[in-house]
Amino acid sequence: MVGNCGVGFAPCKPEQRDMLVRLMEGVEDIPEPVLTEGLPWNWQSFPDYLDRLDERRFDVDVATQVPHAALRVFVMGERGAAREPATEVERAEMARLAAEGIRAGALGFSTSRTLNHKTLAGQPIPTLDAAEDELMAIARAVGQTGAGWLQVISDYGDTIEDEFAMLRRLVEASGRPMTTTVLERDSKPGEWRRLLDLVAEANAAGLPMTGMVLTRPTGIMLGFEISQNPFIGCPSWAEIRHLPFPARIAALRDPSLRARLISESPGDPAMTRRLRYWDRIFPLGNPPDYEPPAERSIGAEARRLGVDPAALAYDRLLENDGRAILYVPLSNYAHGSLETVRAMMAHPHTLIGLGDGGAHVSILCDASAMTYGLTHWTRDRASGRFPVEWMVRRLTADNARALGLHDRGVIAPGLKADINVVDYDRLRLHAPKVVYDLPAGGRRLMQQADGYVATVLSGEIVLRDGEPTGQLPGRLVRGAQAGAAGSAFH
Repeated sequence: MVGNCGVGFAPCKPEQRDMLVRLMEGVEDIPEPVLTEGLPWNWQSFPDYLDRLDERRFDVDVATQVPHAALRVFVMGERGAAREPATEVERAEMARLAAEGIRAGALGFSTSRTLNHKTLAGQPIPTLDAAEDELMAIARAVGQTGAGWLQVISDYGDTIEDEFAMLRRLVEASGRPMTTTVLERDSKPGEWRRLLDLVAEANAAGLPMTGMVLTRPTGIMLGFEISQNPFIGCPSWAEIRHLPFPARIAALRDPSLRARLISESPGDPAMTRRLRYWDRIFPLGNPPDYEPPAERSIGAEARRLGVDPAALAYDRLLENDGRAILYVPLSNYAHGSLETVRAMMAHPHTLIGLGDGGAHVSILCDASAMTYGLTHWTRDRASGRFPVEWMVRRLTADNARALGLHDRGVIAPGLKADINVVDYDRLRLHAPKVVYDLPAGGRRLMQQADGYVATVLSGEIVLRDGEPTGQLPGRLVRGAQAGAAGSAFH
């Protein structure tokens, strides 16, 4: 599924390409050279974009959403990027284009209302504080198509009831289902429960709303080979920032540079809070541990050893030839365990997602979150496990049904033959590693797993023991798909 979080590359006029690239670079951590070299830009309208996707072949099926930020920039230009209010004419045009995208085959419309989404220059996403009349015009237009869902990422601000009431009005006016991200925030650890109570109340009133949740914390990776580490804001880091990785590691092994970096502090207080909160920074390990106990933190270990936590973090990051990774859970870990996540996943009105499918390429690697759902939550966790068949349904059938894809999600005669053959006892995640296989030699984090014997798409084996076979049966999915007559899922 592409077009999440309100960002994407269609519709787009030629003179607006740089604006969308800068936004995507900041929001999804995909470097500008990768995007510039990788995008053919042989479209302008959203239907054109779908036609270009339709010409391609993949090892997965691909579905799309109409991204709000692209709509704003397409219709309003620089004013849209600058978050200026839309005029009545501009609202009507955005609504028309959203409906056009849904009719062409997009599965939904997405928007973002979170301060976490911004350009590299720190400018908030164009949709951050879009007015209700703008969102209402778009929602009603989507509703008039009789298809598509609404996806919203929101911080919910100080008054969760007010923001949710507005979202509820969008569902009431459009008649379309909505999903909204649900996370446990350290600053408001009980807010997620109130949000899911509001979702439940909406469903009781006949309004189809769901919370989208993750199987583990949302967190970032720190390392000397990736874009974030506890020393990047220090003055001495500038000396080695642009060195090739082997030369950078050689320099970092110099005792004098080590002493300087350990003694320095990042100039940005926000960076210090995020990258040097030692009691919430953990060695990730291999296999990776996404539910680490407090005593494994860098802060706790430094206290036991009587050493500076910055020095300990430095030395840990030099392990594995400088490729070691530290893990920082940013949300869903306020109490030092995943009990909150368990409650979120068990809620009757949530969907399991938020894996990001490879976005944020050098700070996180949450595409493995679905495999983690199978390993940690059905087999490896000491307590609170779910039945494996329950987790399989949550990861497959429930999501397919929510998206209107009734032709897949279960194994049944007449439905799509999309099947993972899993050696359950052998299923295991490896630690993420850095690869340089993006356009322009771009860097990304990639994570492998053992135990996937075969991945079958539309009846063809596309992966065998985790290795691609070269078969590309994947196609663009245009709109909701009906189930086969007589199938259990139908």
